[in-house]
Amino acid sequence: MHFHDDSLFPENQEKLVIQAAPYGPEWLPGDADDLPLTMDEHVQAAVDCYDAGATVLHIHVRELDGKGSKRMSMFNELLGRLRDAVPDMVLQIGGSISFAPEGEGADAKWLSYDTRHMLADLTPAPDQVTIAINTSQMNIVEIMTDEDLEGTSIAKPEYYRAYRDMVVEAGPEFYLEHLRRLRENGIQPHFQLATMAQLETVERLIRAGVHTGPLVLNYVAIGGGFAGRHPADLIEFVRRVPDGAVLTIESSMRAVAPMNAIAIALGVHVRVGNEDNLWRRKGERMSSVEQVEQMVRIAEAVGRDVATGQEARRIYKIGEYYADADETLGRLGMVPNRVPGRRGFMLRDPKS
Repeated sequence: MHFHDDSLFPENQEKLVIQAAPYGPEWLPGDADDLPLTMDEHVQAAVDCYDAGATVLHIHVRELDGKGSKRMSMFNELLGRLRDAVPDMVLQIGGSISFAPEGEGADAKWLSYDTRHMLADLTPAPDQVTIAINTSQMNIVEIMTDEDLEGTSIAKPEYYRAYRDMVVEAGPEFYLEHLRRLRENGIQPHFQLATMAQLETVERLIRAGVHTGPLVLNYVAIGGGFAGRHPADLIEFVRRVPDGAVLTIESSMRAVAPMNAIAIALGVHVRVGNEDNLWRRKGERMSSVEQVEQMVRIAEAVGRDVATGQEARRIYKIGEYYADADETLGRLGMVPNRVPGRRGFMLRDPKS
């Protein structure tokens, strides 16, 4: 993204889209004070986050026994109820479905490709499904502290090991087919990217005409095979993202607020919720709604407006698709593909 001298002026920045993740698939009841269990509680969590200022909802579903649900029927039920309860919210399904281990000592793992492909057939269809690009380690506890995990199920050695050794399986066999199915069913892919290499893979997919549409993505800074918390890495990732993309910053635990404060100042967007963080400060719990409210306050402090639900749908370009690679590159502000025989650096205007 290119920054002019006036790019940090809030009146020149896109309104802030706050993404809420209040369903904490890695946690068990009692780990978070506001973890929804019943379907009514799932719906109420969405309403409360929306009323606080969140306009994008990252969705997982939980069974009554407290474990993350892997049943598509539960996702369908929740989506149907959310369409009525929060009609202006962007509904985003978490592409892992649920990576929580089935019991103590079991592996924490992403589900099979075939199971994840079923998210493209949910009814009613979500606005987005998150998609991982390239297989990688997902050791979510690597940069968590003992204080972060104190009093939670992940503090137990067997659960800690399960999450330490987790891997995201997302090779070309998966993402090529998944992108095709999402496009076929009118669902926007929301790319969850952790490294520059993954961003470069997405650029190649765009240049090859595999992904022809808006580029909406999260920079996932949770460590353990994903990006870490170094501000320089965050800034470089922002710099490398195309001007026409929509970028949200995602971190973990007590780093969420400071990383998001940087994001708000830079003019990109933020994610909060108990899936990512349980704490306001060391030893002090913080609910998903309180995290949303904190982002609203930070935005107000620097003078940046917060998007409404309808504004978030416009910013995310929900329902938009492009004809081919050339149109996608142009809409994203990327240089065009090389014309055969053309030497030197390509310019954004292919006629120049």
